[in-house]
Amino acid sequence: MAILEVKDLKKSFGDSDVLKGISFSLEEKNVLAIIGSSGSGKTTTALKICEVLERRGVRTHSISMDNYFKSVSPETTPRTPEGKYDLESPLCMDMELLNEHVSVLSEGGRILVPRYDFVHQCRDLEPSASLRLKKNEVAVFEGIHALNDSITLVHPEAFKLYISARSNILDDDGAVVFKGTWMRLMRRTVRDYLFRGPAAQETLAHWANIRRGEKLYISPFKDKANLQFDSSFAYEVPVLNNTATGLFNAMPSDTPRYSELQSILPAFERFEDVSPELLAKDSLLREFIGGGKYSY
Repeated sequence: MAILEVKDLKKSFGDSDVLKGISFSLEEKNVLAIIGSSGSGKTTTALKICEVLERRGVRTHSISMDNYFKSVSPETTPRTPEGKYDLESPLCMDMELLNEHVSVLSEGGRILVPRYDFVHQCRDLEPSASLRLKKNEVAVFEGIHALNDSITLVHPEAFKLYISARSNILDDDGAVVFKGTWMRLMRRTVRDYLFRGPAAQETLAHWANIRRGEKLYISPFKDKANLQFDSSFAYEVPVLNNTATGLFNAMPSDTPRYSELQSILPAFERFEDVSPELLAKDSLLREFIGGGKYSY
C-alpha cells in the first residue's frame, strides 16, 4: 500500500517551469535512495525529504551510505592508474553488507547501521544505530553509489533521486563567470576543512580523482534515477566566498592542480560577500559551513 503518492507535480517561478509532470509513490517499508556527486548536498536533501514525509505522517530514518565504506587498507583498497587510493570507487563500499541491510529492512527485519570514522579512515567498532522499519516508515539512504548496478539491479523497487550542483553562473551577456564544478569544489573544500580533517590543499589534490570517479562511477548511471534535481544556488558564491577565498589563497604554489586556482580566484572577485548569518538555518548550504538546524 502506498503511504505517499504524488501525481503530475508542477512548480513554476514566473514563466519558468522547474518541475513538470512529476509522479511517484512510496510504499510501506520502502527505501528511498538519494544519489549525487561530492558536494551536491545529498545529506541535507535527505533530511529535508524526511521532514516533509514526517509532516505527512510517514516516519523516516536517514542513513548515510558513507557509513558503509570499508576501512582503508594498502592490501585491499583499490587504486587509481597513478597508484593512489581510489576512494571514489564503489569497490570501497561494503556493497554486500549494504544490499543485505536494504533487503532486511524491506522484509521487516532489524539492522545495525555501521559507523565510519573519516578522520582515521576506518569503520568504528560501535554501530551508529539499530533500525527496523514498522508500518508507515521509510528508510532514506544517501550516498554517491546508490545508482550503481550492484544496488539498482538488486533493489529495483527503491525510489531513486539524483542530485547535483551543475548550473553555471552567467553574466548579463550569457558568458560563464563561475562553473558549477567550481561550486562543488568550493563546497567540498570548505566542508572538509571545517568538519572532516583534510587541509584545503589535500582536498584540491584529490579533486582530479573525485572528478574522474564522477565520470566513471556516477554520471553513467544518473539516468536510472526516478528524479533528477539541481542543487545550485545563485547566491552561494557570495556566501562561501570569504572562507573559500582565504583557503585557496593560503595554498602554496606547489600544491597539485594549483594552476586551476588561477582560474577560480579571479572569478571570486566578481562577487560581493554575503554574510552567512543571512542564510536560513535549514539551508542546504549549511551542510558545508555549519551553523544550521541539522546534525551531520
